[in-house]
Amino acid sequence: MPILPQEIREHLMTSNPEFQQLASEHSRYESQLDQLTKQTYLNAEDLLLQIELKKRKLRVKDEMERLVAAHQRQQAHH
Repeated sequence: MPILPQEIREHLMTSNPEFQQLASEHSRYESQLDQLTKQTYLNAEDLLLQIELKKRKLRVKDEMERLVAAHQRQQAHH
């Protein structure tokens, strides 16, 4: 029976320092974005920061998914 991606993520959170670091970054970017969206008015600098945070968050998520996929492939070969 194949292992679900969520189970792999949970395993990597407890066993893979790189994945833990990426998850921490992802949470930090999410928190910063939440703070920005709570503001009534965003100036041009805030809007640029929002775009940059979204890009960083997506890049980190892509990297986390790459690790999940690599782990999944590794498990399939065992």
